[in-house]
Amino acid sequence: MDTEMVKKAKKLLGEMTLDEKIGMIHGAQLFETEGVPRLGIPPLKMSDGPMGVRHEFEGDQWKTVGYSDDYVTYLPCNSALAATWNRNLSWETGCVLGEEARGRGKDVILAPGINIKRSPLCGRNFEYFSEDPYLTGELAVPFIRGVQSFDVAACLKHFAVNNQETERLWVDVEIEEQVLRAIYLPAFHKAVAKGGVLAVMGAYNKLWGEHCCESRFLLDKILREEWDYDGAVISDWGAVHDTDRAARCSLDVEMSVTSDFNAYCMADPLKEKVLSGEISESVVDEKVIRILVLMMRLHMLDGRRKSGSYNTEVHRRKVLEAARESVVLLKNEKDRLPLQRENLKNVLLIGENADRLHADGGGSAEIKALYEISPLMGLKSRLGGNVRVDYARGYCSSEEFGENDREGNGQEPHNWQETSLEDGGSRLTKKEAEGSLLKEKRRKLRQEAVELAKCFDTVIYIGGLDHSHDCEGNDRENMKLPNEQDDLIQELLEVRPDMIVVMIGGSPVEMGAWIDKTDTLVWGWYAGMEGGNAMAEVLLGETVPSGKLPETFYKTHLDCSAHALGEFPGDKKVSYKEGLYVGYRYNDTYSVEPQFCFGHGLSYTTFEYSALQIKKEEKRICFRIKNTGKTAGKETAQLYIRRKKKDWPLQELIGFEKVFLETGEEKEVVMNIETDTAGCEILVGGSSRDIRLRCEG
Repeated sequence: MDTEMVKKAKKLLGEMTLDEKIGMIHGAQLFETEGVPRLGIPPLKMSDGPMGVRHEFEGDQWKTVGYSDDYVTYLPCNSALAATWNRNLSWETGCVLGEEARGRGKDVILAPGINIKRSPLCGRNFEYFSEDPYLTGELAVPFIRGVQSFDVAACLKHFAVNNQETERLWVDVEIEEQVLRAIYLPAFHKAVAKGGVLAVMGAYNKLWGEHCCESRFLLDKILREEWDYDGAVISDWGAVHDTDRAARCSLDVEMSVTSDFNAYCMADPLKEKVLSGEISESVVDEKVIRILVLMMRLHMLDGRRKSGSYNTEVHRRKVLEAARESVVLLKNEKDRLPLQRENLKNVLLIGENADRLHADGGGSAEIKALYEISPLMGLKSRLGGNVRVDYARGYCSSEEFGENDREGNGQEPHNWQETSLEDGGSRLTKKEAEGSLLKEKRRKLRQEAVELAKCFDTVIYIGGLDHSHDCEGNDRENMKLPNEQDDLIQELLEVRPDMIVVMIGGSPVEMGAWIDKTDTLVWGWYAGMEGGNAMAEVLLGETVPSGKLPETFYKTHLDCSAHALGEFPGDKKVSYKEGLYVGYRYNDTYSVEPQFCFGHGLSYTTFEYSALQIKKEEKRICFRIKNTGKTAGKETAQLYIRRKKKDWPLQELIGFEKVFLETGEEKEVVMNIETDTAGCEILVGGSSRDIRLRCEG
């Protein structure tokens, strides 16, 4: 910590009353702490989230302000960003978020989320990067640096092992310390050590019987002592339960979802303990000093702060670039893609996700987007009047039959966060109403879509998930497609075996019912305001797909180690019995065939790898990639290590580089190696199961 800043902080501290100090370490509004106006200390203003700056709420209730000034740029979700495998795009996306947060007058943006994707059923996976700690850390670091380049603190979350939404406030994680340090902590460490993150958010759950926001082990031993972290630690909203424990650990700011701000654990209850002598005032002082230093780092006290801006043309261009590279081509067996514009006469899009907008959903990641382009709009706006583009819904969700958040009696919907501390923090969702009305409605929609599909030259199905399934506070029961989509896809493929299938979602889905019947499959994500344009560009060949899967796409959730070996979601206690074997580490080691493996993603061109060399003294490897196809494209070369070690995963990602190549062009790729490779095998390829080159380390 900068000694000059500490001196200034201590000087300010010496002029503050106990009440003023206490006001700085807990929420005084839903997203603000108290400032000290007489000393020129402003409140600390925070906002969600990872996909853009959230809309404004009234200070003491979860009611939107409702003005027109909080529409913002809607960013691709972190899963989409991870699918780009592009560090520079991660940095640029972070810059957009930081500049928009500053433009909206925020000091701390509650992002990025970097929890490891232990199970595909976690409802919040779309907010996270990957199942792999290396990939997560490599993309989180530039993202954080981008955010913080605009005098806004990134708030890294959720520290740590926050891998499920079920009973998230109380679930107690049992995990071996070796596994914790090898899988679940490395990305956090890299974000601290290399990203220089200025704020960290504690998690809701418990670790070894202790709530993470009150954990001396996590916050003091690991974060402060081992990692030498001197930034601020902020609680998740409602994650603090005990005044004494919160005060005596390295937590600096307590936030919650309720409006009884003075009743928070680190408000009046802490003040009373200080006045009684039970807790030393120096405990409060340490927290206030860290907050003041944070403010100085953000230039909140010296008048030299950047102003920021939002909804700019540059921002929209940057999120389009990220959305383009997030699209993953999973199958293209008969080269139906890209579509040849000159051959298109009439196109039918089927499926709700062709026309559905996703910005205003998912929990605290919801965004009041300036606009959002659907795939239907993206395609229709490109093909113009010479190509007929029609839409058939194909299926419907149970929301139409009363499954929504309305309180009834004509009242407005309440914000789910008002009651988000109830029921263990899980958002209790009703079972889908499989009544006769709903089934009949779906049957009619399915029949209409199948009949229409016979009449069009080109048919594209766009389905998958939405934010009633990928959602904070909610875990899925399985990976099955909702709303009888499997039946619809199968019936469509019977009459249109040439149908292109596009899936949109934040987590993998089961595809076994129809995957062998379709030869063309594209995966999209919640890709931001320009997602529909990006998808249209890929389908039409204006953009060559270059996305790669940042997680394993299992055939069913039972092929995931959290379910096959461990527990998910557990019952108040969850045991990570799978140990080190998370994601592809399990599938590759135990030869469990996935639907699509970690790192998989096709292109409209082909690439050839050659000339692998390892330079041990320089700690780097070199090899060559050549574009052997008929169009320019980007390839993400992936570096894996096999340690030949008993009771250790078969292979682990330790490097990657994304390379652009013109047709026929060849380039040398150089990767630095951070890992000791002595006695190991080095593997290079296009995915965890597409290894092209190997050598001894």
